[in-house]
Amino acid sequence: MHSYPDRAKLAQLFAAEVSLFEKLHPNSEDLHKKALGPLMSGVPMSWMAKWPGPHPVYVASAKGSKFTDVDGIDYVDFCLGDTGAMVGHSPEAAVKAIKEQLDKGITLMLPTENAAIAAQVLAERFGVPKWQFTLSATDANRHILRYARHVTGKSKVIVHDYCYHGTVDETFAVLDLEGNTVSRDSNIGPQVDPSLTTIVVPFNDLAAAERALQTGEVAAMLIEPAMTNIGIVLPEPGYLEGLRTLCDKYGAILIHDETHTLSEGPGGMTARRGLKPDAIVIGKTIGSGIPAGAFGMTESLAKRIQSSLHLEHIDVGGVGGTLAGNALSMAAIRATLTEVLTPEAFVQMEKLCTIWTQDVQNLIDKYQVGWQVSQLGCRAEYSFRPTAPHDGREAQEADDFELQQYLHLHALNRGILMTPFHNMALMSPAHTESDVQRHTEHFDEALDALFS
Repeated sequence: MHSYPDRAKLAQLFAAEVSLFEKLHPNSEDLHKKALGPLMSGVPMSWMAKWPGPHPVYVASAKGSKFTDVDGIDYVDFCLGDTGAMVGHSPEAAVKAIKEQLDKGITLMLPTENAAIAAQVLAERFGVPKWQFTLSATDANRHILRYARHVTGKSKVIVHDYCYHGTVDETFAVLDLEGNTVSRDSNIGPQVDPSLTTIVVPFNDLAAAERALQTGEVAAMLIEPAMTNIGIVLPEPGYLEGLRTLCDKYGAILIHDETHTLSEGPGGMTARRGLKPDAIVIGKTIGSGIPAGAFGMTESLAKRIQSSLHLEHIDVGGVGGTLAGNALSMAAIRATLTEVLTPEAFVQMEKLCTIWTQDVQNLIDKYQVGWQVSQLGCRAEYSFRPTAPHDGREAQEADDFELQQYLHLHALNRGILMTPFHNMALMSPAHTESDVQRHTEHFDEALDALFS
């Protein structure tokens, strides 16, 4: 049993893949050289620099589960915009609604009928009745945290060690080896010491959560019901229900960020597992790629918020935005929820993901590699450790950036796109068994090269 390959061999294999990449992508290379002039690192957003290889692949067109690059190479896309395109690229129903709305007006700072219809669908799926719309899950998280501090009169937020909730300042914190809340190593320009705003606790640790809540300082606990951005970390039986009990006991607002865990079903983990948070946050997926996010609240929380706000100052309180809930986003959300991301679609998406997961596990067993694979509905991920991680730190300590880069570049050179941040595959309504088989063939070839 071996978890990590020979490093010299890994470096040699990676160099060969880099050479192959350069031969396959001359047009992408030319475009990137031109982009290095006006764009920092040659990309419009810094994360795009993290793709494996000397430069990103430039896309010519995308549809469904596939895209074609400027060198004419076709790819199966398991990244899907890191969940932003979980519905597949440009689904027909959403594109039709978006095109129709473009002729009717894009942003008005006035409501359209689509907003109430979309909110009603979300209410039925997640079980919380009152909704507001934003342009991203980051915005939704920021807004609901402000409301939580407002109604509780408390200042701090509990988050999980190695969590991710977009670019929310309070969440860029981790535990040091002594158990103190400190700024995360990757935190760029923090405005304040995170220990002033945040208490970090390990995932799957109810005792730690209670100690944090006992301080009496906590306005809200912001969680993913399963961690996803450090690799998939699943909740132990009773953990999520225990958090609900503790938040009730100590008067904290429990917020489920379902932006990624929506992969478990139309109402995410909240609906599928019968959970009862005070608020829900979602983003990305619900607009078919048009900027969109939303947060929902229980009736009681919504009443607490509304009864304590003053209409005269509602526009300058740090919640909302002039483009939030715009007509184009609302048309995209309505069509996506009612015609694309349907309960029936989730059934097929999860079925394909189960095949992907089983194939990956079979190859891990075949090559006697000490890795594991976890599944969360239509999302799955393998990690470089023999057992599923218990918490974020265990997942983080299993990371191997060089190994990950090799596997991702090996896949890319064979027409398969994985998310650049971890070893995650996501299924859309447009994916097929043949798409899954292409990944299986790549993974078999890559492990054979590494361990045979």
